[in-house]
Amino acid sequence: MNITHEHKELHRTVVKFVQDELNPHIDEWEAAGIWPAHDVLKRMGDLGLLGVNKPTEYGGMGLDYSYELMFAMALGRCHCGSLPMAIGVQTDMATPALARFGSDELRSEYLAPAIAGEQVVSIAVSEAGAGSDVASIKTTATKDGGDYVINGSKMWITNGTQSDWACMLVNTGEGKAHKNKSLVVVPLDAKGVDRRTKLDKLGMRSSDTAMIFLDNVRVPQRNLIGQEGMGFMYQMLQFQEERLFGAATAIEGLENNLDETIEYARSRKAFGHSVLDNQYVHFRLAELKTEIESLKALTMQATEDYINGRDASMLASMCKLKAGRVSREVTDACLQFWGGQGFMWENRIARAYRDSRLVSIGGGADEIMLGIICKLMGTLPSRKPAASADQAA
Repeated sequence: MNITHEHKELHRTVVKFVQDELNPHIDEWEAAGIWPAHDVLKRMGDLGLLGVNKPTEYGGMGLDYSYELMFAMALGRCHCGSLPMAIGVQTDMATPALARFGSDELRSEYLAPAIAGEQVVSIAVSEAGAGSDVASIKTTATKDGGDYVINGSKMWITNGTQSDWACMLVNTGEGKAHKNKSLVVVPLDAKGVDRRTKLDKLGMRSSDTAMIFLDNVRVPQRNLIGQEGMGFMYQMLQFQEERLFGAATAIEGLENNLDETIEYARSRKAFGHSVLDNQYVHFRLAELKTEIESLKALTMQATEDYINGRDASMLASMCKLKAGRVSREVTDACLQFWGGQGFMWENRIARAYRDSRLVSIGGGADEIMLGIICKLMGTLPSRKPAASADQAA
């Protein structure tokens, strides 16, 4: 992938924003369990950072996804995992389908203010009984006059207590699970929406996460994104950008974790010499550096395929899988080399250790990624029951 001066300038701008506007407040927001989403996103919108690859007619820059990759990588400089994730929900999880398939009216009403940072948004797919198994969602939207009437609940919704609207996957019909779903823009101030249940998480503390209940919530049918019944497919396409974004945000954060651990191990003395002088330690750090570079190369290759119109499903799934596993490996090893200091709650390595655990769960668990990769490799066994001896005869 050709990294131009323009790519580097975008990266520099985002890094500066992270260092000046986010990192000084992370400890406060982590302790509070929430970030000031409207304030932060408005400042990002004023800088044009929320629509890097979105259409210019709605306030975006109209650039290809390689620029969004640089944006995501720079966000990885944040001293927590929750802010890159929460910002990524706005840019790469809740809005790609709307930008691609939404009507002009819908994009003017909802996409433009999201790009400007005037509205905070969420992606609402998961439910208590349907996380990685997207096809099993139970929330329904039935037609009544010119409205959809929505009933059900959504679980683990990032930005959920602050969002102005959610891109929500709902069942709009009967029939096959992959063909009866639609994506609908649901205003979260609508009558019948209850999102007071703020969830208490192991990590990603400064991003608010809600459970949302929907009781006869009326939404105009014009809030449908694209075609009815195509929601599952649209969401699968959205997942590609989500997975690339997630992998990209991991890279520079892991590099920072490694650099901080090297400096600490160099200064920490044990048995008359620095911890870093132990062959196991500096060899292990070299292995971790290699893993991070492998993740970076894989993510760039997947992005190159994506921007050139090639099917990036397999590589994007590999990026998601690799990011989760490398994040766990790096943060666990780094915490070990910090010793007792690494086990302190306020230590940034401890925070990275807690935050990174979600990467292998959210947006499709590792096992789902492995299933996708196996399917595309042609190695996934058929789910059809084997024929009995009598049937075979």
